[in-house]
Amino acid sequence: MALVGPRVLLPLLVAALVAAPLWVNPYVRFVLTLVFVYAILALGLNLLLGYAGQFAFANAALFGWGAYTTALLQLRAGLPYPLALLGAAMVTAGVGALVGLPALRLHGLYLAIVTLAFGEVTYWAMIHWGSLTGGASGLKAPGPSLPSLGLGSEQTVYYLALIAAVLLFAAAWGIVHSRFGRAFVAVRDGEIAAQALAVNLTTTKTLAFVVSAFYAGLAGGLHSAALRYVAPESFDLFEVVLQFCMVVVGGLGSVIGSALGAALVLALRETLRAAVGTQEVVFGALLIACIVFMPRGLVSLLRWPGSPWLERLHRRGRRPAGDETASWQPSR
Repeated sequence: MALVGPRVLLPLLVAALVAAPLWVNPYVRFVLTLVFVYAILALGLNLLLGYAGQFAFANAALFGWGAYTTALLQLRAGLPYPLALLGAAMVTAGVGALVGLPALRLHGLYLAIVTLAFGEVTYWAMIHWGSLTGGASGLKAPGPSLPSLGLGSEQTVYYLALIAAVLLFAAAWGIVHSRFGRAFVAVRDGEIAAQALAVNLTTTKTLAFVVSAFYAGLAGGLHSAALRYVAPESFDLFEVVLQFCMVVVGGLGSVIGSALGAALVLALRETLRAAVGTQEVVFGALLIACIVFMPRGLVSLLRWPGSPWLERLHRRGRRPAGDETASWQPSR
C-alpha cells in the first residue's frame, strides 16, 4: 500500500491545528500557542545564525523588546492589539538594525560577546526601569478577543499565533530561496568569496538582523498576549540557551527544523516543569549531544520513501558536503 505523502499530511496537520481548540483542553491549547510563538522565534534566529552565519545572542532581548513594546503601546498609547503587535515588530526590527551594526566589523566570538552584552543591558533595564517596565514585577498585558466570532482571548491568541506562524514560515521559505537567501548563505560560507560574487556585505548582514528582529518582535508580542503578562524573567540568559537549543536541535539552516526544534524543546520543558532545577542541566546536555552526534539536527532524520518532495526538502536543509562545522564558524 502506498504511503500517504506530505502533500496530503501537511494540509491535514493544518486542519487539525485549526480544529484543535474545539477538542483539546485549555492547557494543551496554551502549550500549542507557545509552540507557534517559539517556532516563529526560532525561525528568526535560524535565518540569522543558520543561513546568514551571524553568531549573535541578542534574540532573547529582542523577544523582550517585542513583548514590552506591544504591552506598552496598548497600555500607554491605547492602541488596539493588532496595531500594537505590528508596531512592536517594526520597532524591534529597527532595534535589530542597530544591534547589527557591530556585525559589520566584528565576527564570530567577538560578535557573540557584544550581542550577549546587549541582551544583559536590556535585561538590566527591564528590571531597574520600573516606571516604564514595572520592574521585576512586570506588567499585565491586555489580550485580544473576538466576541463577535464567539472567541475568547485565549482562543483568539491561539488562532493569531497559528496564522502568523503559517505566514511567516511561508515568507521565510520565499526568502531563503530568493537572491537574498543565496546572499545570506554566501556570507555565511565565506565573506571574501561573497564579495567576489558582488554580494554587498553591509546590506546583507543588516537585512539578516532586521528580518530576524522582526520575527522576534512579533513572537514577543504574541507571547505577551498568550501569558497576559510580561516580566524580565522571560528574557533572561536561560532564554538565550533555550532558543539556541531549539535551532540546533531542529537543524541549523532549515526552515522546517525551526518548527521541529521548537516543538520538541517546549514539550521537554513542559515535561520537566515540575522538576525544579533540572531544566538547565537537561537542555545543556541536549545541546551538547546534538552538536556531537547530530550536528544537522532533527531535520536530517526526515525521510519519506518514494517522496521526491520531502527528499528535496531534506537536501535543501542540509549543510554543504564536507562542511558540517560551517555553522559554528560563521564568518572569518
